[in-house]
Amino acid sequence: MPKPRILLLVFILVLVVSWLSSFGVWKRVKSSWAADHPERYEISEPYFEKMKLKAKEAKSFIFRKNYNADICFLVDMSLHSGQNRFFVYDLKKDTINNSGLVTHGRCNQYWLQGRKYGNTVGCGCTSLGKYKIGYSYNGRFGLAYKLYGLDSTNNKAFERFVVLHSHECVPETEVKG
Repeated sequence: MPKPRILLLVFILVLVVSWLSSFGVWKRVKSSWAADHPERYEISEPYFEKMKLKAKEAKSFIFRKNYNADICFLVDMSLHSGQNRFFVYDLKKDTINNSGLVTHGRCNQYWLQGRKYGNTVGCGCTSLGKYKIGYSYNGRFGLAYKLYGLDSTNNKAFERFVVLHSHECVPETEVKG
């Protein structure tokens, strides 16, 4: 089991790529890996190798659990929140299909300094670990998906109502500073 210090979340997906593309929540996850994107952060080749290693770990986990092995979501909370840190990873082709911004919990503080993680009900913090995407529903932020935590670091995710959804305050492209 990965230690909590490993700041790479692996979102396990049980749905196929074609099914995902039909939902509006994915319209907010725009690709910004094009070389001509003026505001993009530079991500080194060693970082992509690290991501491939995490994808390999995810694929092994998915195989053991008999989940759909087409794609997974990788979220690297060690990256700056203005940087793309949500990645749609094609496990069959070993490539990144898409990337986008993702927020994190603020631990019920108006302005959270640094990084803090938690797994207790009511803490308002991000929980690290592997997740399985559950049922969809329409809520406060539109289409959303309940998440099931699969590790001891996030096993209260469903009870905490940790969800995957779009949010109007998240810009379409990376933001520096």
